[in-house]
Amino acid sequence: MSERMVQQFMEMVRIDSESGNEARFMQYLLGAIAEVGGDAALDDYGNLIATFPAKGCHGCAPILLSCHADTVQPGVGIEPVLGADGVIRSAGDTILGADDKAGIAEVLEALRVADVRPPVELAVSRQEEVGLLGVKAMDMSRITARMGFLMDNDTLDTIVIGGPSYFAIDVNVKGRAAHAGMEPEKGISAVQAAARAIVALRLGRLDHETTANVGVIRGGLIRNGVPASCSFLAECRSADHAKAAALAEEMTGIIAREVEASGASVEIAVDEKCRAVRIPEDAAPVRIAKQALATVGVDAKAVFITGFTDASIYNNRGIEMAVVGIGAQNEHSTEECVAVADMEKAVRMLVEVLRLTAA
Repeated sequence: MSERMVQQFMEMVRIDSESGNEARFMQYLLGAIAEVGGDAALDDYGNLIATFPAKGCHGCAPILLSCHADTVQPGVGIEPVLGADGVIRSAGDTILGADDKAGIAEVLEALRVADVRPPVELAVSRQEEVGLLGVKAMDMSRITARMGFLMDNDTLDTIVIGGPSYFAIDVNVKGRAAHAGMEPEKGISAVQAAARAIVALRLGRLDHETTANVGVIRGGLIRNGVPASCSFLAECRSADHAKAAALAEEMTGIIAREVEASGASVEIAVDEKCRAVRIPEDAAPVRIAKQALATVGVDAKAVFITGFTDASIYNNRGIEMAVVGIGAQNEHSTEECVAVADMEKAVRMLVEVLRLTAA
C-alpha cells in the first residue's frame, strides 16, 4: 500500500498547482480517479466532483470526502525526497505540498483498498488557500451527501469541529505626492496616514475567541518623495459571528476617521470570507472519525480552531463535515514534511470510516 501511495503522492506534488494554477493538476486527478473506478468531472469554476459506487453494502447513504487542490507559495518546481527516516520532504527551497496532496493521496488509496464502502462523493476544490474561493463557487447541486470528512487537518489526534467568522479588510490610502526635501508641505503622506490608522486599531488577541491583525503594508516609490499612495491588508476573526462583524465595522470606522484626519482619502473593501460554525462534539462524522482513529491507536480530541477550512462552507450549507488529519507537519513553510507512517495511519482510518458508514 505505502509504496504505491507514496509514488502517487510524489507524482502529484511535482505538478505545480499554486492557487489559481490548478488546471493541470485537476486534469491529472480526472485520470487518477478514473483508474480507481470513479466518475469525475469539473464544475464551471474548475472544482472537481467525483462519485464512487457503493461496495459491499446496499441502501447506504452517501458520504462526502473532500480535499483541496491548490498549494501555497513557493510551490513551483517541487521535488520530493523520501528520507531514510521515512519522512518525505522537499529537496529544494519550496514547500512540499502535503497540504493538501497528502490528503488526496490518502483518499485515493483508501478507495482502492477498502472492501466495504457506501456511495462516496469526492470534492476537490480550487483556491482554498486564498479565501475558500473554490468551495464557495462549487456546484453544490452535484453533491447529495449530507455528511462527510474533510482531509485537511495536520495532526491525526485532533478533529476540527468548527472555525471562526473571518473578515478580510483591504485598504487603499490616497495622499498627494511632493518632493520630500524641497517642498514636503505640499504633500500628504499616504504612508503616514495609513500608519496613523494602523496604530489606532485594536490588534492581536482581543479576547479568548477574537483576534485582529494587519499583515501587509505597501507604499511609496522613492525615498525622497512624499508618498501619494499606500495600501494595507487587515483581518479580524472570532468564534462569535456578531463579534467579528462588529469588529470589522469598528476597524473600518477607525481607519476612515484616522486617514481622513490626516488629509488623505481612503477606499476600504470588506470581504466576509466565512461565517462561524460549530458542529456538536457528538455529531455523526465526529463520532465516526474518533472511532476510526482509535483503531489505529489514536485518541483524537474534538477542537475548534481560529483558522478556517472548506468545512466552514460545507457546514454552513447543510453538509455536516468534520476535519480530520493527514499527518502533515510545518505546512505553509519550506520545512513542510509528512511521515509515510502517518499517511498509512490516515489511510487505515479512512478505510474504517468507509466501513462504519456502510454499516
